Amino acid sequence: MDIVVKGRKTEVPERFRKHVAEKLNLEKIQKLDGKVISLDVEVSKEPNPRQADRCDRVEITLRSRGPVIRAEAAASDPYAALDLAAEKLDARLRKQHDKRFSRRGPRRISAAEVPDHVPGVATLNGNGLPVHEEEADGVPTKKIGSLEVKGEGPLVVREKTHVAAPMTLDQALYEMELVGHDFYLFVDAETKQPSVVYRRHAYDYGVIHLDQDQMVAEAPPAAGGTLGG
Repeated sequence: MDIVVKGRKTEVPERFRKHVAEKLNLEKIQKLDGKVISLDVEVSKEPNPRQADRCDRVEITLRSRGPVIRAEAAASDPYAALDLAAEKLDARLRKQHDKRFSRRGPRRISAAEVPDHVPGVATLNGNGLPVHEEEADGVPTKKIGSLEVKGEGPLVVREKTHVAAPMTLDQALYEMELVGHDFYLFVDAETKQPSVVYRRHAYDYGVIHLDQDQMVAEAPPAAGGTLGG
């Protein structure tokens, strides 16, 4: 595998190409990810003099059989930007490597084996309360998959609320690849709509936008109110 270095609206000197090859140690990268397919480095320059301290940008894209890993940084010169981007790439590679190792590690046990390895865990419910205390009122608790339901329901699902700034589709794809998930929920910066990007197959992605039903939104309020005298 070779490192492909290209410039976007700027020339890339041979000296910088050699520095990239020295900085990005392929042997080290392949130890962290043995399924690397390609490694691309793109250099671009910002002509705006007001951004002189961030005029040179370097983006590194590593493609493998797993998630695409990207790392980018900007600085006053391309060498400094490359150093920063290379540090980010190394950190993300190590994170992915550790995640894979922990999933396949010999110490991992199945959910069914947890009670055998953790004393007392089988006597606790999903809220951390002893089961006998919850069933003291005569209402049984049953297990449905990984959830516990008291009596006949209703089934309670854990909810989370996250605060997120609007972002572009490219940013959402980048964040999805960064966390290593198959989907990513975000607010589209252009339409302000809740949207989801998701992985389909290979390097093919999809996006779903939610739009409010205008017929429901414009429906008149229910009749009612007080009567005047």
